[in-house]
Amino acid sequence: MSRFMSAALCALFVFSMTTANASAADAPGKAVYDINCSTCHKDGVMNAPKLGDKAAWAPRIKQGIAVLTKNSITGFKGKVGMMMAKGGHPNLTDAQVKSAVEYIVLQSK
Repeated sequence: MSRFMSAALCALFVFSMTTANASAADAPGKAVYDINCSTCHKDGVMNAPKLGDKAAWAPRIKQGIAVLTKNSITGFKGKVGMMMAKGGHPNLTDAQVKSAVEYIVLQSK
């Protein structure tokens, strides 16, 4: 399947499964993850690394929180998967995305 088609299917899946966004700019990382990120990262949709999968997260964590946060905010296309900017939730603030990244990292070390 082409990357374009994969991205389009992921976008449709994300938007069809959840329209909720964490509303407070200072929402804890777990709440942001539960509401917005778990759609893909709970079950590995579109090759998203699963929460708590130490082997999958180790090389990403080595890059540092700043890189992970930037990729999560702006979007990322890797060798085996992709992530839409802010996981397809454009209403999230950069601070909310960072808090979710920090939560995921803590759960995946």
